Amino acid sequence: MYEVRALNFRTLEADEIECRIGTVSKSGNGCSLLLYKDARCDMNILDETVGCLNWKREHTRNNANCIVSVWDDKKQQWISKEDTGSESNTEPGKGLASDSFKRACVNLGIGRELYTAPFIWLSNSVCNIEKKGDGKSYTCNDKFVVKEIDYDDKRCICKLVIINEKTKKAVYRFGDGKDNSYQAEEPPQEPQQEPPKQDVKATEQEIQALKDLCKEYNVSFYKLLASFKLDATKLTSNDVQGLINGLHHKYKKTG
Repeated sequence: MYEVRALNFRTLEADEIECRIGTVSKSGNGCSLLLYKDARCDMNILDETVGCLNWKREHTRNNANCIVSVWDDKKQQWISKEDTGSESNTEPGKGLASDSFKRACVNLGIGRELYTAPFIWLSNSVCNIEKKGDGKSYTCNDKFVVKEIDYDDKRCICKLVIINEKTKKAVYRFGDGKDNSYQAEEPPQEPQQEPPKQDVKATEQEIQALKDLCKEYNVSFYKLLASFKLDATKLTSNDVQGLINGLHHKYKKTG
């Protein structure tokens, strides 16, 4: 896991992070979650850190690109970062402007720690997965909330607790002496199995989630592995998470 350096901006708090369904397995046995921030979070942190009069945003290429600048008193000049975005499915123009702004803010260091998130997989025992109208694929309409989050001295996520917004029960725990699999908030009656170690061989569910995502983005699963010189029979959980994050970063369509 790499070190995130952001000297001026604090790390995100739990209530500033939102959860989004990544992929739902073809068999309906579970889904993955992604962590993200919205544009209002970036605005608030910029106001809080440099002051509302000491930053600005500009959009070019019909909102496809955004330039975010902060004022440097020592250099007496604007320091700018630029990035491009993707249209959203609901409001393409607004989503494009919002996405390019959020990505430019990541360039400045705001929320970059989210890239250190572990692979988040929820089984259908802790979330409601239903068949879509076509009867061939599945969807999950549950809402999830980050209850707790903590970071190490390298600004990498070292603790994460996610709850189901409807049931208020923990559906995912990571770090703080606990494994990254589901644990109920109350101790279960049956003894727990030995927790898996980090960076272990990828599970079938993790690999299937990656394959489903490749199909969604029309990317060859095996060509993707070949481009990173990875062996399908030796994939680790970290390998799969890195590939999924990369695919979402390159092809994501939400605002």
